[in-house]
Amino acid sequence: MNPLYPLLSRIVPADRAAMARAQARQAQLTKPAGALGDLETLSVRLAGVFGSEQPAPQGAAVLVAAGDHGVAQDSVSAYPPEVTPAMVMNFLTETRAGPGGAAVNVLARTLGARVYVMDAGVDAELPTHPALHRAALYQGEQRRGTRNLRFEAAMSPEETYALILAGAALARRAIEDGADFIVPGEMGIGNTTPAAAITARLLGLDAAEVTGRGTGVDDERLAHKVGVVREALGRSPVTDPIAVLAEFGGFEIAAMLGMMLETAAQRRVIVLDGFVEGSAALVGTALCPQMGDYLFPAGHCAERGHAVQLAHLGLKPMFDLGLRLGEGSGGVLALPLLRAAAATLREMQTFEEAGVPG
Repeated sequence: MNPLYPLLSRIVPADRAAMARAQARQAQLTKPAGALGDLETLSVRLAGVFGSEQPAPQGAAVLVAAGDHGVAQDSVSAYPPEVTPAMVMNFLTETRAGPGGAAVNVLARTLGARVYVMDAGVDAELPTHPALHRAALYQGEQRRGTRNLRFEAAMSPEETYALILAGAALARRAIEDGADFIVPGEMGIGNTTPAAAITARLLGLDAAEVTGRGTGVDDERLAHKVGVVREALGRSPVTDPIAVLAEFGGFEIAAMLGMMLETAAQRRVIVLDGFVEGSAALVGTALCPQMGDYLFPAGHCAERGHAVQLAHLGLKPMFDLGLRLGEGSGGVLALPLLRAAAATLREMQTFEEAGVPG
């Protein structure tokens, strides 16, 4: 049996009846029709997620999965692989302001979200830390970093399934801790390369159409990076979503897919950050189209290929700030907009309730 079948079978479409009631309520709120623009659309979608025309979502969590990539040794990034474990420690370090000194920590503290950090296959011996969650081990040993996708499959099928289920377990824990908004995030030097390969294969596009500058590579290295992605795609003809993920993906991308699937199964909101997260979402919706009902894209990121992903998913981003950091940082910034959208349905009065002529 497919190891993901029990998880996939729990995902149901959003509640269309609740969405219809929410749409009707929006039409009666004390404002001109459509005056709240995209907030109205978001509020109706949130009603479908939570099964109520007056949704009241509470907590939020950012789940940052960190993993290394064999392809990072192929000069596809402006930074060396050693940055990945260093950034993991930055996520965990205690600062004067609170836990974590990275951008996602600062933003999460500011906006009231809890950060969870997962070692999904970092190529370093990370110290034991109460806030560091280890991926479930496959046959007792988790490999440190994927193989180089340019020359061979990045992951075995067994590793891929193990990381998907590890991500699902972490999302389950965050939801048990009170999160209604789940923001999958990632850290892994070189990970826009596998994200580009996944996107190109699943959408039937050339590598150049979806491969961007990542950490800010120059024109020469970008051309090399496009060549690496093109070579990987030429190496393997697979099209099955899980096979594509295993051939071209990364441990943290597989973990984020699991986070998304579990969040959808538990009828919570998946706040979709940037390009790498988008590659996981493409795999997820290919496996289970109804997962798309639970995807709420934050901002349009600066990475080439992100707009193509969102167009394929039929999703409109909430803002465009030129972000390309990852970590789930853009997703955290979307939380106030989502909470505000839900509050309009929950707390605004109708014309009848307020005694205002409609």
